[in-house]
Amino acid sequence: MTQRSAFVLKVRPDRIDEYVEAHRNVWPEMLDALRTAGIRNYSIFRHGNEVFGYFESHDLEAAGAYMSRQEVNDRWQDAMAELLEERVPDEGPPALEEIFRLD
Repeated sequence: MTQRSAFVLKVRPDRIDEYVEAHRNVWPEMLDALRTAGIRNYSIFRHGNEVFGYFESHDLEAAGAYMSRQEVNDRWQDAMAELLEERVPDEGPPALEEIFRLD
């Protein structure tokens, strides 16, 4: 069964262009790690300096555990931390509560 996750992050207003550029050029090894973790249909949308992320997996817990063991993920999170108002916790961004779904 597909599990869905969504999150919101705040980017430093003076660093939003860098954040957008980083996501236009995500490192190939980071993309490989996400795919190997079973993460798919991953999108990030922007509104001002807030970004909304959405992704799917068959097992969100296993995907998160896999990503937490990947060195490339540590490097990516370190690079993004400089651009965000608050660093993403090691266990990932707080998930948003789903309140409606139309299948």
